[in-house]
Amino acid sequence: MRIDVLTLFPEALAPMLRIGVLGRALDAGLLTVALTNPRDFAHDRRRTVDDTPYGGGAGMVMRCEPLVEAIDSLINVNSLEHVILLSPRGRVFTQQVARELAGLRDMTLICARYEGVDERVSKQVVTDEISIGDYVLSGGEVAALVVVEAVSRMLPGVVGKWESVDTDSFYHGLLGPPQYTRPSLFRGDAAPSVLLEGNHAAIQRWRRKEALRATCARRPELLQQLSEEDLKLLAEIGAETPMTEKENES
Repeated sequence: MRIDVLTLFPEALAPMLRIGVLGRALDAGLLTVALTNPRDFAHDRRRTVDDTPYGGGAGMVMRCEPLVEAIDSLINVNSLEHVILLSPRGRVFTQQVARELAGLRDMTLICARYEGVDERVSKQVVTDEISIGDYVLSGGEVAALVVVEAVSRMLPGVVGKWESVDTDSFYHGLLGPPQYTRPSLFRGDAAPSVLLEGNHAAIQRWRRKEALRATCARRPELLQQLSEEDLKLLAEIGAETPMTEKENES
């Protein structure tokens, strides 16, 4: 898969792309991420990419020419069929959207700055708009990293064991279950015994139940399209009486 990112600050993104799983995927050729600076397509000596908004108002607006020409320059390496503007008015980025994007051959991400981009960019070249949440950032670079990181994990071979992806939060519509490792007892708090006994069926059932418990408590709106077994586990969760502090200590 190829991802082209248009950003005024490629030097900020480049180091993050070389870290961990993502960096190894790039080194292995499983993914290509290229950074293009719209300033390289500006029409003046100062490499100006922004101007005051028509009609007045605070802030600056990114101009059409540098952005569109930067996108046009990619035509020989990118199909330009999926040009995504990272924008607060876009559809919310979720695991399902990441899975959808991972099925593409290529995509282009536009990192907006200032008060946004000239609307004609959206009209002429943008095919989709994505938001990573209802809050304000200074630019789209952080959002681009979120999208690249989440999408890359869905590509075959990027994560060493697919089970690591398959058990991620949201991958199957639920939050992930709690995780434990050594030591089995830490400051009086023991890891659940079911995880130490080697009964894989029991472990799988416990993890599903705890995922349902966490989702029910924290993100109940995610509880959709549940199986009969899930409904049984939810019923068990509802019937359980919270342990008292004394019981928990014993």
